[in-house]
Amino acid sequence: MLGLSLASPSNTAIFNPSSLLTKNNLKSSFHGIRVKNVSLPKMPSFSSSSSSSKSSSVVMMSKREEELKEIRAKSTEQINDEIIDIKGELLMLRLQKSAREEFKSSDFRKMRKRVARMLTVRRERELEEGIKKRLSRKLDKQWKKSIVVRPPPSLRKMQEEERAAEAAEAEKAT
Repeated sequence: MLGLSLASPSNTAIFNPSSLLTKNNLKSSFHGIRVKNVSLPKMPSFSSSSSSSKSSSVVMMSKREEELKEIRAKSTEQINDEIIDIKGELLMLRLQKSAREEFKSSDFRKMRKRVARMLTVRRERELEEGIKKRLSRKLDKQWKKSIVVRPPPSLRKMQEEERAAEAAEAEKAT
């Protein structure tokens, strides 16, 4: 018999590939695998107390879920503004990389993921409003054309620090 059977103390699962073969197909050389007494390792418990009661276990929310909750609390305009800011930060990171300055390479992935989550939430809202895919693409093109170029927050912060340093030097000189 050709097939795969998995046996555990409580039940057995059998997969028979010969039932998938037809007269037109070639014969299979697969004769099956039999696995017996497979035990899965126990996962560690994440409860804060030493007792094993299930009612007192605390469910931890992942960072991604917390971030999505935070993004969903924002308005669509706030999401659009933050997308523009993060894309500007990505540009600054690429410039730092090309200039061989010190930067965290993990920031690329984090920022791209955050932009993707924001765009996903924005698209979810469009779907709730009944906006179809074609109209969504058209609105997205219009939005991208309407973006006014502005420096990212990190560059604005650097410029403010430079101005403050220049003002401090000017006060010392006078």
